[in-house]
Amino acid sequence: MSRLINTLFRLFLVAVLVAGLIAIWEQIRGNTFMSRFRRGENTTQSIVLKEIKALGKLELVKYTFKDIVEHEQVNTFLPNANAVLIVEGEATGCLDLTQITVDDVTTDGDSVTVQLPQPELCGWKINHERSRVYDTRFSFLNESQLVSDAYRKAEHQVKQSALNGGILDQTRRNANQMLRPLLERISGKKIRLLFRD
Repeated sequence: MSRLINTLFRLFLVAVLVAGLIAIWEQIRGNTFMSRFRRGENTTQSIVLKEIKALGKLELVKYTFKDIVEHEQVNTFLPNANAVLIVEGEATGCLDLTQITVDDVTTDGDSVTVQLPQPELCGWKINHERSRVYDTRFSFLNESQLVSDAYRKAEHQVKQSALNGGILDQTRRNANQMLRPLLERISGKKIRLLFRD
């Protein structure tokens, strides 16, 4: 019986020793001291051009948002997982100039009327370089999924905040302030900009 206890005790000590060595290795692996022993890095990439697209969207306004996002994942048996992010996002308002046709430009004496397409929200995104995860709780094995879901919710909120903040109206105003003087200088006529219904 004492032999069995001695064997189990030895196995326990070996397991503790191995776990301790793994923990120590994980601590010193990322340390700057260990970087002296590295020779360098090799990275291989193969980039293939997937698509070429002609763009005709004139960006006229950009909104930048900063937000604190708290995302909770409701679990059945485990405690609810939480993630808190500090997020910076941006949204851009633009006009699609490819939609303007010859029929949209009418001349009347010394004035020209241009029918412009309705402004649109042409892009919104999270700036991941300026965003960070502040805290996660009870995420256990699915922390990356929790953070990914929180970023997706934050990106949707950026879009909604831009629309609620009047980005389309601001795009209309900026089109008048920027395009009208430019077109008047080029044409030498008075320009009137209207937006389609």
